[in-house]
Amino acid sequence: MTAYTSCNPATGEVVFTRPAESDTRLAEQIAALKQAQRDWRGLSVEQRIPPLLKLADLLEAERERLADLVTLEVGRRTAECLAEIDKSAQLIRYYAQLAPGLLASQPIATGASKSGVAFEPLGLVLAVMPWNYPIWQVLRFAVPALFAGNACLVKPAPSVPQASAALLELAHRAGLAVLDIGWLDNEQVEEAVRLCDAVAFTGSTSTGRLIAGLAGKHLKKTVLELGGSNPFIVLRDADIAAAAKEACHSRFRDAGQSCNAAKRLIVVPEIADEFVAAFLAEAVALQPGDPRDPAATLAPLTRADLREALHAQVLDAQANGAELLLGGQMPSGPGFFYPATVLDHVNPACRVYHEEVFGPVASILRADSEADAIRLANDTPFGLGAAIYTADTERGWQLARQIEAGSVFLNRHTSSDLRLPFGGVKASGYGRELSEFGLYEFVNVKTYWQK
Repeated sequence: MTAYTSCNPATGEVVFTRPAESDTRLAEQIAALKQAQRDWRGLSVEQRIPPLLKLADLLEAERERLADLVTLEVGRRTAECLAEIDKSAQLIRYYAQLAPGLLASQPIATGASKSGVAFEPLGLVLAVMPWNYPIWQVLRFAVPALFAGNACLVKPAPSVPQASAALLELAHRAGLAVLDIGWLDNEQVEEAVRLCDAVAFTGSTSTGRLIAGLAGKHLKKTVLELGGSNPFIVLRDADIAAAAKEACHSRFRDAGQSCNAAKRLIVVPEIADEFVAAFLAEAVALQPGDPRDPAATLAPLTRADLREALHAQVLDAQANGAELLLGGQMPSGPGFFYPATVLDHVNPACRVYHEEVFGPVASILRADSEADAIRLANDTPFGLGAAIYTADTERGWQLARQIEAGSVFLNRHTSSDLRLPFGGVKASGYGRELSEFGLYEFVNVKTYWQK
């Protein structure tokens, strides 16, 4: 059976462990959630709002405790974890305003005396969630699903049991009996997929393929938010200092462990050397340290195996022609720290050119021209987000339409906004979260027609 284990990334010390639940317990949880969902779906959207707003209040009241648990288990800087909690509470308040109007039945004129669509819940949604944002990732899917009248069973990542349990505690204190944690062993996931009505997954592309296969076998609706290798394109008329500062923030925040971070910095010849120098000046100033220390600006990686995998990618890049400009050395001492690392002249022979790099390693790709920069941006299995930096915004939007990604940001690094849909194409998955589009992912759009 899979154990759920917290390991402090700053020290390497195991601080908590708990076993997975039994098959019997899983069946009991699903039966209880399905019963609770029958009552929940019978409520109006307005009646579902108070307990969800109560959860928002509890998140805000308990933000320091939750952030401390996320820092302990994930290793992200405390300031970053506090921002995660705050954004999660904002998400609930956003949907409390949005959901009643969007979930109201919509008349559609036809030859009938009355016709239109209603938005009804699917039932019980299983969510298999990652470790990097254990509060935000769960609520990003669960909040709109709950407002729509669904129940939610969450399988958290094995490395964040304490943060996950704390979130569940607050949800139950808020009166949300339709949200529960499934402490599932990996072998239990298929049974959970079979018994639930839809599946949400956030994580690696390889695991996403397995989840999609299980869901397809049992014909269950899925939303998959998978990996990313976001291009960050800097054109010749860009504000170089601003672009370098933003690229550094996007690449190294959260220790580089974000699917939506800038990972491939693509520069045109006219400004390539100037940008690289400016970017290096930003990156060299980062200070690794205890993520609870406000002076630290670069956190450790979450697990030892992730650091080993990252270092292997760096060594492979060097062996295949990339130039190491900064970092790239495995640190000694406690914890899972890795230095801010910059690889220049990254080429298709390097694994980092094709693979997602989940850690503080930036890859610089030198384009031959503006057209070549767009080619390089699209020459990846992934398609989550992209950023373009240019003073010519009209030209920037023309180029944005050529990018194969779920979002394109102009003169700003990629991020998620509650009001805009979030998701990708290609190996970055399918479906959308956030905004009205995320609200409609887990509903039955039911047609009605009256003679």
